[in-house]
Amino acid sequence: MKPQQSSGRNVTAVLPGQTVLIESLPWNPHPKYAGVFLRHMVTGNDTGGRMSLHHVRIDPGCAIGDHAHNGQVETHDVLEGSGTCTLEGKKIAYVPGVLGVMPADKVHRVDAGEGGLLLLTTFSPPLV
Repeated sequence: MKPQQSSGRNVTAVLPGQTVLIESLPWNPHPKYAGVFLRHMVTGNDTGGRMSLHHVRIDPGCAIGDHAHNGQVETHDVLEGSGTCTLEGKKIAYVPGVLGVMPADKVHRVDAGEGGLLLLTTFSPPLV
């Protein structure tokens, strides 16, 4: 699963005063983890600083290593691919239809399987 590929989903974000075709937004390389890319669909500027919404694409065999978000709750809606999420030492199978909830300040990681992984993630307060 390459970040320049379309996810096959024609998603449109409708925000006050604007409509954005999600597929037109750029993929941004993760600043810390190789093979991980983010597409910022809804930012804190769009929500009055309450939450943000992102696509996260993890290339096959790549991972977002152990980390925690200080004061932020994060959700992962698995859209495509497969892998695992490890939350406080417990492994969770990530396949389409799974929704993972990462409580604030809890250590977690996400590892993509052979086909990569595409997540729809939310952060509250916002990531960006």
